[in-house]
Amino acid sequence: MRWENLTPESGQTDPALFGADSVTTRTFDTPEFRGVTFHEIRARSIVNRVPGASRMPFEWTVNPYRGCTHACVYCFARKTHSYLDLDTGLGFDSQTVVKLNAPELVRAKLASRSWHGEHIAMGTNVDCYQRAEGRYRLMPGIIAALRDHANPFSILTKGTLILRDLELLEQAAEVTDVGVNVSVGFVDRELWRTVEPGTPAPERRLDVIRTLADHGIDCGVLMAPVIPFLGDRPDQLRATVRAIAEAGASSVTPLVLHLRPGAREWYMTWLAEHHPELVGRYERMYGGGAYAPTWYQRQITRQVHELAREYGIGPEGGAARRRIRPARPAAEDAADAEGPVQLSLL
Repeated sequence: MRWENLTPESGQTDPALFGADSVTTRTFDTPEFRGVTFHEIRARSIVNRVPGASRMPFEWTVNPYRGCTHACVYCFARKTHSYLDLDTGLGFDSQTVVKLNAPELVRAKLASRSWHGEHIAMGTNVDCYQRAEGRYRLMPGIIAALRDHANPFSILTKGTLILRDLELLEQAAEVTDVGVNVSVGFVDRELWRTVEPGTPAPERRLDVIRTLADHGIDCGVLMAPVIPFLGDRPDQLRATVRAIAEAGASSVTPLVLHLRPGAREWYMTWLAEHHPELVGRYERMYGGGAYAPTWYQRQITRQVHELAREYGIGPEGGAARRRIRPARPAAEDAADAEGPVQLSLL
């Protein structure tokens, strides 16, 4: 593995984030981690600047992990594993890099004279509340540092483990702006089992939204991805938006599946195995690049927007906010500057 070549999430050729002598490789013989290898490292930096050409609505990110046991077949972040000469398919799902000193690096950065309290987004590369977080507990220290410095931040997750840190989120919200978004692209259980096999079920993520709402915390939903020909029928969109609204979400923002290198190859292999009849349609739809045609994105956005209005959610719905504000969608690699501007309800 090219540990010395590991660079920030942008993939730019900056100095390595850590040296090979700082890596400890572990496996755990427990059911939830069987078959998973953890590479524990002490990173040299953790608060990364988003490239200027990016379309992301924030400038700084924190990603305490690389690789993700959620194993989403479409995950755009798969390409980042190639920087380590790790496989972007099964390797991405089973080889996780853990930045053990992430909390202390965040605290040090926030205390530095060069830092001016900019917004920090988390969950923009891989999920910071994936299963590994249950063992390594990096997020409590990170959130505590952000709270202590009254630094605004947002979190995007599919993980139910965020509820463990509910008290910390409430404390942070008393002193700064905090955004929470949960990713729920569909409520079809059969689709979930095949494309997101390592994630909590959609109904469990909806329970997270309910719990946050019960505590007065606004939680937006990134309805992502909307999967062409598998999760985009009008009845499927309606069922998903209705479930999101009933869970108490303050907003819903659709995002159509995009397939960048690394993710594209893995997803198309999965598609050929599970839905071979769709391969040709996908080749035509994504023949122009990583993104679905603009007309299709607009169509999905319009449908979801209309459903959101019908069910009383969206940019104008939701209860009064306790300074916790839904994060803008951050489901794209911050390094990417290609493709059409994603349409948003926020």
